Amino acid sequence: MENLEEYYGRLFTESQLNPSLKKIAQSMPAMTESKGRYCCNRCGSQVSTDNRLPTGDYYCRECIILGRICSTDKLYYFSQQSFFPQKVLKWSGQLTPYQAEVSDGLLEGLKSKRDLLVHAVTGAGKTEMIYQVVAKVIENGGSVCLASPRIDVCLELFKRLSKDFSCPITLLHGESDSYQRAPLIVSTTHQLLKFYEAFDLLIIDEVDAFPFVDNSVLYHAVEQSIKPDGVKIFLTATSTDELEKKVKRGELTKLHLARRFHANPLVIPQTVWLTQLSEKMKKQKLPHKLIHLIQKQRQTRFPLLLFFPNIKNGQIFTRLLADYFPDEKVAFVSSQTENRLEIVEQFRLQEITMLVSTTILERGVTFPCVDVFVLQANHRLYTRSALVQISGRVGRSAERPTGELLFLHDGLSKAMQKAIREIREMNKKGGF
Repeated sequence: MENLEEYYGRLFTESQLNPSLKKIAQSMPAMTESKGRYCCNRCGSQVSTDNRLPTGDYYCRECIILGRICSTDKLYYFSQQSFFPQKVLKWSGQLTPYQAEVSDGLLEGLKSKRDLLVHAVTGAGKTEMIYQVVAKVIENGGSVCLASPRIDVCLELFKRLSKDFSCPITLLHGESDSYQRAPLIVSTTHQLLKFYEAFDLLIIDEVDAFPFVDNSVLYHAVEQSIKPDGVKIFLTATSTDELEKKVKRGELTKLHLARRFHANPLVIPQTVWLTQLSEKMKKQKLPHKLIHLIQKQRQTRFPLLLFFPNIKNGQIFTRLLADYFPDEKVAFVSSQTENRLEIVEQFRLQEITMLVSTTILERGVTFPCVDVFVLQANHRLYTRSALVQISGRVGRSAERPTGELLFLHDGLSKAMQKAIREIREMNKKGGF
């Protein structure tokens, strides 16, 4: 018999289990039928009548990447078992009074089995604020999952938690090593579809980020992967309408933190008029105004992060930047960059001095002392929340709580105006 522990709290299709495991697993129908329509019990999707096999069975296309399931199939699961209670927190840092208030609120929510929303400004120190509640669950033999829609955020969280917790931690994403059972899981939100009533505490970080935001399949994954009496904590710097409605209905208790951990205000973006960027780039040139702004910034020697709205033009822009600034180390990252993590680390270590990025780096990463320029800031791809998150990269470290933050545009967009207004309001709430 294989090691059963690796199966606890997880969901499987028929083809993923051998006959002896199937005998001891619990099962449920892969789909539920109502009035001639089928609903997938793994991802919660309505199954289209077009999704029919020659046998007459229906299959779900939404979660087919996890293994095909049909209307006549069963799903198998193994009940989660307790872990050995252990003291796990080895972090020796100190929470600020504001952070401690949120941390205490999370412990209170855990005790009273209430789901929570933590709305904290970028750079407030959300990760440290969850440490006590995570440690409490593990100390009681429970299971915790910290999930995020973004792989980059998961990698960053895994690195930090591995340093501050002594228990085994498993990292799960599309390209990670195979699953190993642990009391603490760091996972992309898609991986939650592989679990069933597994977690006593489920924390979703960057809950407003694509692809999680307003995604019914991923919300279903959250509900299915948590134990019936488990607690959910949603973390965000830019709350969503859906979450705010849940707060109003009393489904979520909201905890608010409008101050950064170093007690300095958020940096307000400066808007700078910049025309003809695309036209100049077609002629293999950059506008004089932009060159001047970059030259001025480079005199400070602080790292410069430049956001560009799309991959193809971002790559062209990076090549031009390297031509104009031959003494600088220039690089580009996007979702398609294979050695992205390596490049990001080089930028963090200041081996790369100017990094051009798509919105892939809008959240979940910290670069000390960085300045940020947002090119074509009025582009439709830059939403209010994306611009707030991008702005939050500046001024995150206590050694330099300020920094240069420019929205370069050729016409103010509503998203830009809303983002600036929201940052000002956050500062007001924080007492600035």
